[in-house]
Amino acid sequence: MKLGSLKEGGRDGTLIVVSRDLARAVRADGIAPTLQRALEDWSNVAPRLNALYAQLEAGDAPGAFDLDMTRLAAPLPRAYEFVDGSAYLPHVERVRRARGAQVPESFYVDPLMYQAVSAGFYGPRDPVRVPSEDYGIDLEAEVVVVTDDVPMAVTPDEAAGHIQLVGLVNDVSLRNLIPDELAKGFGFLQSKPRSALSPVFVTPDELGDAWKDCKVHLPLVTHVNGEWFGAPEAGVDMQFSFAQLVAHAAKTRPLSAGTIVGSGTVANEDTSLGASCFAERRTVETLEHGKPLTPFMKFGDTVRIEMRDREGRDIFGAIEQRIEPHAR
Repeated sequence: MKLGSLKEGGRDGTLIVVSRDLARAVRADGIAPTLQRALEDWSNVAPRLNALYAQLEAGDAPGAFDLDMTRLAAPLPRAYEFVDGSAYLPHVERVRRARGAQVPESFYVDPLMYQAVSAGFYGPRDPVRVPSEDYGIDLEAEVVVVTDDVPMAVTPDEAAGHIQLVGLVNDVSLRNLIPDELAKGFGFLQSKPRSALSPVFVTPDELGDAWKDCKVHLPLVTHVNGEWFGAPEAGVDMQFSFAQLVAHAAKTRPLSAGTIVGSGTVANEDTSLGASCFAERRTVETLEHGKPLTPFMKFGDTVRIEMRDREGRDIFGAIEQRIEPHAR
């Protein structure tokens, strides 16, 4: 099934079930008022949401309406946790090689991960607001999963059973603020503002054969200002599966229902498939030409991030955003 949230009913939105073709929807607040509440009682709520989804697909769901993407909040307008990994080592290796650094051996067996902003997410059509272009505005196209309650110290096999939903994220980064923050040795803060989530999250079974080994085996397509930017394969060159990432996050603490776990920027060894962030493209340019050629994003630029199945059908809906200055 496919689930989203309307911009109504408070900060956590109102839960809706969305048709497979993303054209119709029906409020599900009679089952659970919000997606967060649904995830907290997933084993009981999910069958009822599935039944409503079947009604919607059959065309007999009372109260169904045409879906307007501009009315959508993020599926989880806020979450208790958003932990973002860096599972695509081609991205890590190239970035480090461009500055003459080696990849530590531990990176191949122990995932990179940081605690990201979860108190609020942009909706799929909301603008990205940044105080200054000088911050080095970048997009990062990624896949995310959402869990139910995950016990501490789960194994990857156990963690796989706690992955309930899959979606996309534009993990906004402010590249020119990152070096000084990391130099302090205490991680990201100002350089990682709010991110945007796809219009809907879907249960893994919606992906069919594309969901295999807790990875999504489909290209993640990005356009910037209407021009093709990249379409790397999300299931290729992913060093750590989502099951491994969830287990890593839960090594010393349980994860609350509604925890979002990100894949990190999707990247392949094959650079002809393009990039999922400007830092990646600029790194490839530096390795090939001795310097980056593509500037970071400017106010007025637009980004579109989406994933389609092998028949060309939209799965999550597109994240479509414009970069705008923050107005006090």
